[in-house]
Amino acid sequence: MNDWKVPIKAAIIGAVTATAFGLAVFFLLTTWHSGMGSALFLLTPVVAGFSIALIAEGQNSAAAAAILSVAATLGMLIAFGREGGLCALLALPILGVGLAFGVVLGLLVRSLLFPRTGNHTTTMGALLLIGPMLIFATNRMERPRLDTPRIEVVETSVKVPDSPERVWSRILTVDNVVASKPFLMHIGLPIPERCSLAGRGVGAKRTCYFNNGYIAETITAWNPPYYMGLNIDRTHMAGRHWLGFEKAAYRLQADGNSTILTRTTTVSSRLLPVWYWRPFERLGVNSEHRYILQDVVLKAAR
Repeated sequence: MNDWKVPIKAAIIGAVTATAFGLAVFFLLTTWHSGMGSALFLLTPVVAGFSIALIAEGQNSAAAAAILSVAATLGMLIAFGREGGLCALLALPILGVGLAFGVVLGLLVRSLLFPRTGNHTTTMGALLLIGPMLIFATNRMERPRLDTPRIEVVETSVKVPDSPERVWSRILTVDNVVASKPFLMHIGLPIPERCSLAGRGVGAKRTCYFNNGYIAETITAWNPPYYMGLNIDRTHMAGRHWLGFEKAAYRLQADGNSTILTRTTTVSSRLLPVWYWRPFERLGVNSEHRYILQDVVLKAAR
């Protein structure tokens, strides 16, 4: 009569174990250095899924435990302010695939190995110890890459139906932004709202305000109305800064009665694997660029 309680109990135990393991690894790895790498995003979900399959007997229990654990882990990190909703959403695919792979691997090992061993508890304990050892060994090997930020330069251009002189005045200060928000800004990407400028020329201070903070900049190059270089002195935003903003620039080039306006941003990243995170990083920065540049286009067309 109570047979249905067994898989539910197994799923809960597996989910609690995997969630506790995932949170512990997250806090340990992010405390030891300032980046997040393959040990966290690739190996940890595989080990968590493998552990679930060993603890939660049966495919259905393991699948349910996997879903519960990833939801609980990301939810708790967001609730405690350790990660933002957008970051968690972007990490979900790679975590989900790793978790699923780990579950399948664990079920396979369990079906092949457990029938041949007499003491299942000892076998399970030995297998559960291998995962953490692999995670921390991988973390140690990739630590130099995480401690040295990866530099990315993102450049975006638009054609503005106005002269360089008039476009120049519109990029120095921004009272409000009237452009349509890209998709990422609806799910957590910071939204630029306005920019102010104190002074003119090299050394002047420029501050850009977002919906959840601000970026303080110093002008390092000044050639009106064709070029302005900026050093980003401080980024005061909510969340953890795995992606840092280093430099920015605006370049204006006359094109008949119009202006080619180019925005360049140099960012530093402490996220691995590169093949997974680089497209998201560039997409996020490019979305910010498009939002600001499209605002200039719309105001010039009025």
